[in-house]
Amino acid sequence: MVMFSATWPFAVHQLAQEFMDPNPIKVVVGSEDLAANHDVMQIVEVLDDRARDSRLVALLDKYHRAQSNRVLVFVLYKKEAGRVEAMLNKRGWKAVSVHGDKAQHDRTKALSLFKEGKCPLMIATDVASRGLDIPDVEVVINYSFPLTTEDYVHRIGRTGRAGKKGVAHTFFTQADKGLAGELVNVLREADQVVPPALTKFGTHVKKKESKIYGSHF
Repeated sequence: MVMFSATWPFAVHQLAQEFMDPNPIKVVVGSEDLAANHDVMQIVEVLDDRARDSRLVALLDKYHRAQSNRVLVFVLYKKEAGRVEAMLNKRGWKAVSVHGDKAQHDRTKALSLFKEGKCPLMIATDVASRGLDIPDVEVVINYSFPLTTEDYVHRIGRTGRAGKKGVAHTFFTQADKGLAGELVNVLREADQVVPPALTKFGTHVKKKESKIYGSHF
């Protein structure tokens, strides 16, 4: 049995041990510390939760004005995905979404529209988008910060692939402050700008906890 992962959280390591030999061979490319793709420019914006809608629209004016390049917007909950999709469509942006409440047929259709460039703006939750091969994503916008920094690294890794450069713009609110220290470490490791507003939340890294996704995603 062979297992591959861009990140290797302790909870996943424990689970993998149940299916593998007692002494498996482990191959590490690079560092075992959590690290993001250095071809991705990470921009973290600390803001009030209520400002996210207006800032998202402003970023789309900046990154998606021609509405031809692929932009992937990540949210945390499936209800949030539907709301953001409706909000953007109402404001004149053509967007599709993939989340747990959508039937498989509808998810497949939305993904095809995104891949083919017929609707190059997609809203997605973490669970619904896992394992998907989405080429040529120029920009990732984290409308909601994920539950773990491992998920953050996976999200922004959807851009900057195959030697290309990418941009990841992340909204970070008061509710996310418990992950500030871990995010600062990821930014510093990739030699990215650490906004002073982020360090005000503190740089202490809390003990890792396993996060299990449920029906809200």
